[in-house]
Amino acid sequence: MQLSFDNHPFSKSPKHVWIVCRYNDYWLLTDHIGRGLEFPGGKVEAGEAPIEAAIREVKEETGATVQSIQYIGQYKVNGKTDTIIKNIYYADIFSVDEQVEYYETNGPVLIKKLPDNIKSDERFSFIMKDDVLKYSLMKINEEI
Repeated sequence: MQLSFDNHPFSKSPKHVWIVCRYNDYWLLTDHIGRGLEFPGGKVEAGEAPIEAAIREVKEETGATVQSIQYIGQYKVNGKTDTIIKNIYYADIFSVDEQVEYYETNGPVLIKKLPDNIKSDERFSFIMKDDVLKYSLMKINEEI
């Protein structure tokens, strides 16, 4: 895995997005049906810009409306069969509204403080357990 906070170092048009969300004084996560608690994210659809995908994924998975969003960085994972490149965004959320469908998730989860022992906390998705989250949060704290 490679992580960079440079401007799109691995791809100008990545096919995946991941969005670290803040709503008031809470972290806004989603409860993914198969993986557990994680920040929203997903695939960029045909004809869609990555930032548009990020806003859409937040809405689909949590019911939230993005107030502001900014690019933070990008990471690249070389898998056994393919390479996944994701843009990382930070979003301030305007509102969280209940909706009928949450697309692969059980909907929004608000957390005041992320646990210090997130790597050993079974409630959280594997996506939250590598150092991408740790370094992304450090970058967000520098910039915000």
